[in-house]
Amino acid sequence: MSWQGSSDAPPSARIGSLSPSLQPGERRVAEAIVADRSGAVERTAQELADAVGVGRTTVIRAAQSLGYEGYPQLRVALAQELALEGSARDAAGEDAGDGTLVGSVRAGVQRFGARLGHTVSALTEESVGAFVRGLDEAERVLVIANGLSSSLGLDLVLRLNSAGRPAEMLMDSMSQQISARLLGAGSVCVVLSGSGANRSTLEAMRAAKASGARVLAITSFARSVLADEADVVLVVPPINESFQDELIHTSRAALMLLTEQLVDQLIAHRGDRGRDAQAAAVSMLGGGLHE
Repeated sequence: MSWQGSSDAPPSARIGSLSPSLQPGERRVAEAIVADRSGAVERTAQELADAVGVGRTTVIRAAQSLGYEGYPQLRVALAQELALEGSARDAAGEDAGDGTLVGSVRAGVQRFGARLGHTVSALTEESVGAFVRGLDEAERVLVIANGLSSSLGLDLVLRLNSAGRPAEMLMDSMSQQISARLLGAGSVCVVLSGSGANRSTLEAMRAAKASGARVLAITSFARSVLADEADVVLVVPPINESFQDELIHTSRAALMLLTEQLVDQLIAHRGDRGRDAQAAAVSMLGGGLHE
């Protein structure tokens, strides 16, 4: 299996989403590229293979797994990515931090912002369209999210309900499985998992599939168990590029940005129904404010 996302996705985004499931030798090549992208641009496939300790064919296979015809095309894409990042830093006046807490926070936000474009680089028109249509046409919508993704699930449920698309979410893992198993054909189960490997989440997803429901998934890794088994998958490459960083830093900001935009697209897709529901929600919010 090779890259299935957008052809415009930069190498780092592709590596971030595919790396955990690459063959060991290919993963070592990908990790070496991420560790020194500038160096990888200057190296031939043989030079990179020698540096990593693998065969030249492994480097070529790694490039092809990332969706490139070969290693020369990957080198060109890396050079383009580095040039664009440099331009973005220059335009933003990126601050490396001044030793203060505020300076460190600013630097972290700027680093995150410089990679925000990667968060949508793996999306395709087909997958986003199928996701939005699935939400619109479903008889029932059950949202499954656990661990650090649970807050994303709750936020999505609240946004969907405000958009006139009733949705539900249960916090207990056994209750999730029971509800998922009772969904049935015509319903959808929306699954949110950064790692795509949370056991409780996967068990609930499989219960939903057993009921005949469609599974719409949002995850950070294109070749995770979740991505392999879902009917529709939206991949949001991790900001920090690696599975290890996903486990340590566990940022969900990029995933939340996507869910917000999906609800906006659902409202637009539903036309008058979506706009009327949104207007009603705003009216209720306004009525709840106190002078």
